[in-house]
Amino acid sequence: MYAKVLPGTPDFVFKANRVVVFVHGCFWHGCPRCYRRPHSSRRYWDAKVAHNRARDVRVEAKLRRRVWKVIRFWECDLNAERAPRVMRRLRNALRARG
Repeated sequence: MYAKVLPGTPDFVFKANRVVVFVHGCFWHGCPRCYRRPHSSRRYWDAKVAHNRARDVRVEAKLRRRVWKVIRFWECDLNAERAPRVMRRLRNALRARG
């Protein structure tokens, strides 16, 4: 699969448009809307989420240098209420790069 050769292993790759999509898990990447830090091992989880976010920034920079458009969604965006906005963002990105 093409995603395995790209930095960060995107969840979806639209090779012809040079668009990659990441769907971030709300817990693992610290969603500002719904992340709840566990009560135990707070220092560990703060460091873990900070590390994941820093890696996300590095991966996005690498992809942009390779002229890829990066789209990120939160796991909580993938529901019926937010689906129209998600699809609109994706369509707009693909059209702009098509």
